Amino acid sequence: MRILWVVLWAVLWVVLIAAEWSYAQNPPVVSEPNPAAAPAQPGGSQAAPSASSPAPSAAPNPSPSPEEQELMSQLSDASTSNFDMIRVLEAHLKKYPNSSSRKEIERVLAKAAVDTNDDRRIVLYGERALAESTNDALLLDRVSRSLLALGGREDAGKALVYAKLFELYVNKLLPPEGHNAAVQQEDRDRAMGRILMYQSRAQGVLGEKQEAVRLAGRSFEIYPTEESARGWAQALEQTGQNEESVEHLADAFAIPDARATDALRASDRRLLGQLYGKLHGSEAGLGDLILTAYDRTAVLIEERQDKMRALDPNSGATDPAGFVVTGLDGSKLEMKKLKGKVVVMDFWATWCGPCRKQHPLYEEVKQRFKDTDDVVFLAMDTDEDHSLVAPFLDKQQWSRTVYFEDGLSRLLQIDSIPTTILLGKNGHMSSRMNGFLPDRFVDQLTERIRAALAEPAE
Repeated sequence: MRILWVVLWAVLWVVLIAAEWSYAQNPPVVSEPNPAAAPAQPGGSQAAPSASSPAPSAAPNPSPSPEEQELMSQLSDASTSNFDMIRVLEAHLKKYPNSSSRKEIERVLAKAAVDTNDDRRIVLYGERALAESTNDALLLDRVSRSLLALGGREDAGKALVYAKLFELYVNKLLPPEGHNAAVQQEDRDRAMGRILMYQSRAQGVLGEKQEAVRLAGRSFEIYPTEESARGWAQALEQTGQNEESVEHLADAFAIPDARATDALRASDRRLLGQLYGKLHGSEAGLGDLILTAYDRTAVLIEERQDKMRALDPNSGATDPAGFVVTGLDGSKLEMKKLKGKVVVMDFWATWCGPCRKQHPLYEEVKQRFKDTDDVVFLAMDTDEDHSLVAPFLDKQQWSRTVYFEDGLSRLLQIDSIPTTILLGKNGHMSSRMNGFLPDRFVDQLTERIRAALAEPAE
């Protein structure tokens, strides 16, 4: 197990060397990572660290063995490249086939293979890792997909097994709840859509064509996408249901899906034209079919968005002005009502030490604009556990006029706090300050607010 920590330590060591150079070139900015912006796994989200958590006790640090020393040296040369990491770790396992940490290194190799989209290595190391534990959604997902990409009946059979294990994993997750419920449900539904599509493709290769059609239909019903529509069309074509296949190819071409590339759209259009032409002798009438598919899929997407908005009114919002944030007292603030004003948002958390240091500086800036009606200051808390906030504010003797970020961190990609966001009078982002420079923060923020005030509202 210690070699795994050697691997991670060596990578961190390289990063720290780069950080030392960066530090010498730039003044230090004070901030901490923001878990609220971390992507959620299906059905869950990353919890914020507690400010009261005890620090781990120091453990004895024995001298590294010759094997560990060699690995540290090789990894330092590999830098942070996943391709070089794979090369180094594979060479290490070849030289030390009986390494006590072989299993841990192979799991690291599996994750590196995922990052490099290497189907062969994903299967090779992913299967070994899953033989030890199937409690890994990422590997269950990617091993299933890679086995199907490699092709053949044997690999399809394995893909079906892993996809069913992935389905069991997702079905055991607790029901989504809390202020991230919509994100959790979205991730879960997207995962289930992929699971059923993997099962459909595997069943098609194994000759179970009707079952493939059924599973593809369920996949599209649960999470309609370009990929699931195309998969359904292909399954239908394999059973000779060409008219129905054309309809769902039109769905694949027309459905709103940000993940569908231009190349995929072009492929859908080409296949659609070929199959429609084969059935009807020409493409006459194809345009009407596509328009009908667009209307049909637009309704499906809107219904899905309504479902997500029932869990979270901010679900699907793509602009800060579309958000409704909740105050500590339960009140609701519609951000669109602040259009025409300069909005200064301070993203912070109870566990964030730099946020406490920044707070008096932030209050100093607020005092400079206390008589300016066109400037609004919003304290945006990013704590996962909202119950921590009120006691913290009372203890620190801070104002209780605080709002919960309610998904704005994800939209604005805030990965460290404190972060200060300025929205101009037009509602668009005017400035961003990641962390803060203690000696310059007050003047910097003041200058940026004045610059935003000078800009037109439209």
